[in-house]
Amino acid sequence: MACALPLLVPGLASAQTRVYAKVDSETTIYPGQRFTYSVVVEGGATPSRIDISPLASFNPARAGSGRQMSQIDGRTSITYSENYSILAERPGTILLPAVSVVIDGKTYTTNAVEVTVAEPGTTDRLDLEMTVSEQRCYVGQPVVMTVRWIVKAQVKEAAFDVPVFKSDDFYIEDIADSEQAYARTEATIHDVPVAISERRERIKGMEAAVISFQKILIPKRAGRITLDPITVSTDMATGRVRTNDIFNRYRMRYERFTVQSDPIELDILPLPEAGKPAGFYGLMGRYTIEADAAPTEVSVGDPITLTLRIGGNPYLKPVQWPDLEALLGQDFKVPAEQASPVVVDGVKVFTQTIRATRDDVTQIPPIPLAYFDAKTGTYAVTKTDPIALDVASAKILTERDVEGTGPGLTGRAVELQRQGFSANYYGPEVLVNQSFSPVSAMVHPGYAALWALPLMGFVGSIAYRLGTRTSPEAVARKRRRHARQVATQQLKAIPVAPAEQRHDLLTAALKGYLGDRFGCTAGSLTADDCHHLILTATADADLAGRFRGMIFQGEAARYASLEAQVDATQVDEALALVCQVEDAAL
Repeated sequence: MACALPLLVPGLASAQTRVYAKVDSETTIYPGQRFTYSVVVEGGATPSRIDISPLASFNPARAGSGRQMSQIDGRTSITYSENYSILAERPGTILLPAVSVVIDGKTYTTNAVEVTVAEPGTTDRLDLEMTVSEQRCYVGQPVVMTVRWIVKAQVKEAAFDVPVFKSDDFYIEDIADSEQAYARTEATIHDVPVAISERRERIKGMEAAVISFQKILIPKRAGRITLDPITVSTDMATGRVRTNDIFNRYRMRYERFTVQSDPIELDILPLPEAGKPAGFYGLMGRYTIEADAAPTEVSVGDPITLTLRIGGNPYLKPVQWPDLEALLGQDFKVPAEQASPVVVDGVKVFTQTIRATRDDVTQIPPIPLAYFDAKTGTYAVTKTDPIALDVASAKILTERDVEGTGPGLTGRAVELQRQGFSANYYGPEVLVNQSFSPVSAMVHPGYAALWALPLMGFVGSIAYRLGTRTSPEAVARKRRRHARQVATQQLKAIPVAPAEQRHDLLTAALKGYLGDRFGCTAGSLTADDCHHLILTATADADLAGRFRGMIFQGEAARYASLEAQVDATQVDEALALVCQVEDAAL
């Protein structure tokens, strides 16, 4: 269709080209929110290259492209846009510089765009806490950071800003999973994955949702390091407003608020050089090490399975393989290959096969593990107990032993008892006919089953296909025809469902409708995806915005107070939205 447009509209291809940049500013932009930056080309041309390197400091993410045709005063205009998503990090004015666009070998330059990021309000219904397990620690010592967001209202579109996740002063590690009875969800903050926990608490006489997560911070350098405040900005419900829509008499009014934690100052001490033992590679905290081996009665060269168990500390990730080759010396042969360790019941287990090289070896010597005890400020070395071994000399096999023709063995004994690898069998009787005939294979029952079963399955699938005559296009058409009916049934069933499930059912019904109506996967749709689908199909920004708002409200329900439940009014609003989208998309 795009290729045919220049032929259908005379002079369209030669229309004047205009290139500019703009920002989608339908709503106020707050810190933590993403906004859309678009490079627009008017005149029907498609750019061959857009250089967005001037925007590199803003980390733009490609957000798709689009083409739109419109008619004004009898003149046809085609507009192409390339879209990018940019995160607003802090309040103030952002200046997005001009970018260059190449079209048909000619370079155009867009305008610079100024974006205002508004300062959210503050409220006592939101609180944010950041704590650490230690404020005075050593370089390399794991410090547990805990973040708690306390919510006493209905919120949506929350955005976290965690400065330490962008700092070069720490290694960021996951904390070991703990047994918790409340829900956990996965999220990403500044490209750092976090496991967010949610639970209900009564705080100062009010029911509140507590959203929390933990991370381990490992300092890289000594000195005083300040953990800058963590910020959360969110849309909080401040009341309901009456509308003129008979299907949606009320809607929630949201305003943007922000909450910030207090900064924390850490005093990072360097590790002392005095008393540092050989083999220390940075383990912090107390550890234990145990070893066992099996078998312990062997001959020279026989394999011995050595198992090391290191525990006594919840943080096992930095524990490394001991240098067994250096520790065991010339008494044992240690393979270069090492199996990956595993963590079992809070213990890191290393398994390695070793072989004694002499028959005078009497034990596996103690294996040391050096660590720094941050509580005492001293180094310590713990060791395994020695393991006693009984090593016998190995028998040396001759060529006659291998062949089975050594003293006391006769050719007859070899033939009857099959001893050794004897090569004393001669004649055609030791050969087996291995000839193969394709014709005989086709009629042989075993081979016939191999080729007949797939053939029967293939023929059966063709018969079923012809019998049902169901194509993907037909299935898609059926989904579109029944989309509203299915969604209506699901929405009307929500009021009788358990209260804690209604938000999820409402969101699933709305996304399922769009998935059926527009032929996409409902489970992967986000609120912004829903907004884009409706806006493209109906060109009604208000309708798309209200639909997106209801999706956001449902997805954010986990942060709402217990009183914020789906009622008949919200179900009626959802039914009205489905009907309006259906009518506008026809």
